[in-house]
Amino acid sequence: MSNEDEQKDAEFPDEGELVVDKTEDEPASLPAPDTAAADKKGSGGIAWLALFIALIAAAGIGYLIFEDWRAESAAAQSASSLAELRSRLASSTESVASLDRGLAELAEADSRTASELSTLQANLEDRISLLDSLPSRVSNLENSISTLQGVSTGARNTWLLAEAEYYMQIANAQLQLAGNPHLAALALGMADERIVQLSDPALTGVRRALSDELAALDVMEKPDIEGITLTLSSLARVVNSLPLRQAAGSGVDEDTAVDPDLSGTDRAWASVKGAVSGLVRVTPPNETAAPLMTPDAVYFLRTNLTLQLQAARLALLRGEQAVFEQSLDDAAEWLETYFDAESAQVRGAKATLAEIRNGLFAVAPPDISESLRLLRQFNSISESAQ
Repeated sequence: MSNEDEQKDAEFPDEGELVVDKTEDEPASLPAPDTAAADKKGSGGIAWLALFIALIAAAGIGYLIFEDWRAESAAAQSASSLAELRSRLASSTESVASLDRGLAELAEADSRTASELSTLQANLEDRISLLDSLPSRVSNLENSISTLQGVSTGARNTWLLAEAEYYMQIANAQLQLAGNPHLAALALGMADERIVQLSDPALTGVRRALSDELAALDVMEKPDIEGITLTLSSLARVVNSLPLRQAAGSGVDEDTAVDPDLSGTDRAWASVKGAVSGLVRVTPPNETAAPLMTPDAVYFLRTNLTLQLQAARLALLRGEQAVFEQSLDDAAEWLETYFDAESAQVRGAKATLAEIRNGLFAVAPPDISESLRLLRQFNSISESAQ
């Protein structure tokens, strides 16, 4: 081998020799102890991360379970409240139906009363117009008879006697049946005028009886029908301003109020006691519990009371004592039952009704039938003489 080949072999040895030299002379590049420590440290971090994630998952599952339980509790409570609300709604519906039936009956009664009142008022107006036109009609008839040719004195006297008897009958009916001494005195005066026109001395006793009866009517204590009528009209106008009776349980009792000085357990116990005691109320036997009324019921209540007062007014004008007293009794009963009896206005209205009822027909009318009896006796004697 040449020198150049030996030099190359020294500089670049072959691969087998190079590997042997590296194995013998150089140490290992990756020591085993350091790699195991790193693997152990990485495994501990992953375990802690997994434990943290497991705790978060357990907390989430617990929260979801708690939410499901709370939702079920709320649903059960809502179902219970809904059932209670349905029962209350059913009872309220029954109460409203009962009130509607009562209002329908009241409206029907009011309509009947209104129709009866309109009929009575129409009849009263017809009778008043007839009475007002009666003097003029009789005067026209007398003038027509007096202008007739060939009318005898006997026919004229018979006509005047018939008129006098008719007016006496009207006077007795107005005093005894209608209780109206004013119209009775007016009718007796017209009868006396007819007897004066006869100029018959045989009728002196009749005229004396007429004079005595007119004097008795003049000194008679007459009821102030016009004043009483105006008073009833005034009461009917103020019905809408009368205070109604308060329903039971509408206000807060002083006994159930919680003392503001209490605190803690005592205040809570006082509140519970007041709430429970307000659920049950006992009405004394001598008192009537006022029902709760809707605005429609209040309207019909006031309207019915007004109609009762108007019915009493019409009965007074017609002289119907029984109807008049019954209407006043009904009005007083409504005031006692549905209105505030402690109010000064209601007490004044009740006192006015009692005064009117007790003082109107207390005066006994005098007897004015003597003149009519004497006139009929005279007519019987005259007919027998003929």
